[in-house]
Amino acid sequence: MSDKQQILVGKIVAPQGIRGEVRVQTYTAVPTDLRDLSVFCSRFGAGAFHFVRAIPASSVIVARIDGIDNRNDAELLRGTELFINRDDLPMPVDGEYYYADLVGMHVVRDGVDIGIVDNIQNYGGGDILELDNGEMVSFRGADVDLIKKIITVR
Repeated sequence: MSDKQQILVGKIVAPQGIRGEVRVQTYTAVPTDLRDLSVFCSRFGAGAFHFVRAIPASSVIVARIDGIDNRNDAELLRGTELFINRDDLPMPVDGEYYYADLVGMHVVRDGVDIGIVDNIQNYGGGDILELDNGEMVSFRGADVDLIKKIITVR
């Protein structure tokens, strides 16, 4: 499966308790979204991940993974990235985009191609496009042409 078909939705950040549960930092709009998604990673396949509960006022959830039943085994999963298949996501409405759909697009400013999107960051002030040349530009007010694969920024 290509990287474009896999969407990063979370990362195991720590064990939770002594029974093998793990804390997961979620990257979804709502942490409880992981309850209804088929989550997988390189260490386990789809169907092994089970949402347990959300941690109030946090983007962290607690989950259980089949075959992990003690804290020591859960500790070994620290740092494991969790994915879903792109096809499992609903189509975004007009004006909304999944980060994965923007990666690889050309960014244009004043008619000049200034780079290709490598990553997208958000440090609390809005989305920032990280380009392949190291430049970072604001996504705020950008126009996206998904057909031509071009993002026009101001």
